[in-house]
Amino acid sequence: MRGKKKSRRLAGLSCLMFVLCAAVLMMTGCGTKGVDYPDDVKTRIIRDSAGREVEVPEEITKIAPSGNVSQMILMTIAPEKMVGLSQTPSVNQKDYIPEELWTLPTFGAVYGQKSNLNMEALLKADPDVIIDLGDRKDTIRSDMDYVQNQTGIATVFIEADIYHLKEAYQMLGYLLGKEDRGQALSEYVGKTIAMCAENKVKIPDEDRVSVMYGTGSAGLACNARGSSQAYVIDIVGAENAVVIPEDELSNKGGGNTISMEQLYNFDPDVIVLQEGGPFDSLSDYPEWQQLTAVLNDHYYEIPMEPYCWLSNPPSVNQVLGIYWLGNLLYPDIYDYDMAEVTKEFCQLFWGAELSDEKVDSLLENSSYKVRK
Repeated sequence: MRGKKKSRRLAGLSCLMFVLCAAVLMMTGCGTKGVDYPDDVKTRIIRDSAGREVEVPEEITKIAPSGNVSQMILMTIAPEKMVGLSQTPSVNQKDYIPEELWTLPTFGAVYGQKSNLNMEALLKADPDVIIDLGDRKDTIRSDMDYVQNQTGIATVFIEADIYHLKEAYQMLGYLLGKEDRGQALSEYVGKTIAMCAENKVKIPDEDRVSVMYGTGSAGLACNARGSSQAYVIDIVGAENAVVIPEDELSNKGGGNTISMEQLYNFDPDVIVLQEGGPFDSLSDYPEWQQLTAVLNDHYYEIPMEPYCWLSNPPSVNQVLGIYWLGNLLYPDIYDYDMAEVTKEFCQLFWGAELSDEKVDSLLENSSYKVRK
């Protein structure tokens, strides 16, 4: 039905690949071209989170994510409509992802600094719409216009950082004809954020726990205060121990690398580390041994399935991370069975039935206990 349009797209493939990968971030705005729909396709106009009016099919059956954040969120609401992925799932992630997604083509990221788009695979899959989900960047309107103009595919941005995820699920439900599913996920996110708002006021300033969020093999690549990668620390009522000057602050996964001298100046109450860091032997390292968190045995490894529960990338995984970190830091206030919450979340969002043994393995290094 779209053969002519697809041929026109493929004819300019080489040019598009160069422009999308090298120049999209330099665009300053150019207006949006309408999408060339066949006469028998009924359409409607929607307004996205960038304030753009986008013509989309009334019934959307094929969707493509713009990147990893979009992929994660779309897999939780409409996996059956996805025609490709931005990143191939890992072996561990496949336990949570429908089998029909495992062999979908991988497009890469459509735009941005990490753009690795396979334009030919994207066009061959012929999605009805490309959906971009995540935080609002200053250039988001021109970025979306540019992608739509160059691909000829309707491109929609929906703001979906942790503070807007509730509304994002509602909008996705409306856009994709999945209102009931969108509402169920939206209500869960809303309940979670409301719980945090209530719990934060119960924590006196003098009882706020300071937390270092370390990544990398040395554990010193930190997601500092103010970084979107570290939002969960603030949301649950804790204090990010790592403070970086605003003009140096990184929002990328891995954040800012600090020195041991800086770490001792910050001296956090609690240290949380991503997988692949020095967790297993931290107390054996002389340079770490006199830190308050290490002396008190208050250092933990962040659960990582199907994605890191705190960030990398910051997405729907942060919802479960809120429950985990809140319960870890303030168990008398965030008072619930973390194993049961994990099961409930993974069932609702991922459709995954986790055994007791699986949950125990996820939380093995992630909760207060006497270490061996």
